[in-house]
Amino acid sequence: MGTESGSAGVLLGQAGVLNLQTGNLLNWGRLRKKCPAIPSEEVSREEGRPAIHSLLPSISPAGVPVNFPLLSCIYLQEMPKILECTLAQAIEKINPEEREELKVSAKLFIVGSNSSSIREAVNMTCSALGVDQLDSVIIAPPPTEDGINLSLEYLQPYWAELENLVQNKKIVAIGTSDLDKALLEQLFLWAQVKPSSNQVNLASCCVMPPDLTAFAKEFDIQLLTHNDPKELLCEASFQEALQESIPECQVHEWTPLWLLRYSVIVKSRGIIKSKGYILQARRILSS
Repeated sequence: MGTESGSAGVLLGQAGVLNLQTGNLLNWGRLRKKCPAIPSEEVSREEGRPAIHSLLPSISPAGVPVNFPLLSCIYLQEMPKILECTLAQAIEKINPEEREELKVSAKLFIVGSNSSSIREAVNMTCSALGVDQLDSVIIAPPPTEDGINLSLEYLQPYWAELENLVQNKKIVAIGTSDLDKALLEQLFLWAQVKPSSNQVNLASCCVMPPDLTAFAKEFDIQLLTHNDPKELLCEASFQEALQESIPECQVHEWTPLWLLRYSVIVKSRGIIKSKGYILQARRILSS
């Protein structure tokens, strides 16, 4: 791995952005043997080994053979300012003839960026899956500074960006996650495109709050459940994976911006045909 990690370290030393795609996790042979029980395991572990490690060592110019033949990392520009790292044989685009039979959903976790990342995340997902539009996108509560509670004012620029994507026909329906009744009502009254759903974490709430249930029923908002941790991928976890995979990399310069999880479901049967993650990280240089 030394040669591969050394080459990857050189490229990461020049690049400014890293886009990482897992492809369809159902195509990962080792994950078939041991499916993670919770989302955080799915992102961070693959049979006890960080799944990100399975992609990062392969960073190299297109056409250069490595010991991980399924992996490829290509230049998106003449100089490798943007690197894209994928598990090539796990990439699975949707057949246009099957599109109407499938529902494509996504949940977006903003890690260290702002509302402008939403459009890029959606566009990258559409491109990865070979579709023009996502059927639904749920946004996890964007990070706030310590001691600051999530508020409508803070949510507004994120929701406005989602609304623009709906109006531009990149998304059909948009939803929220972990909003209580008061904040969901404020968002609903303010928004032009109303939230179609709100996820509730049953780990912190064994029973749906009655006031939330009543409000959702009155305004036809679907209440869903999830078991995502508060931080699906934090900066420290990403940097740790980067350090272990590519020791030469200056990991303190890299921070994840967003992580998106997508799933493709066969409507008539309710089974998952494809699922995966897309992550974008940026190199932040000290001034």
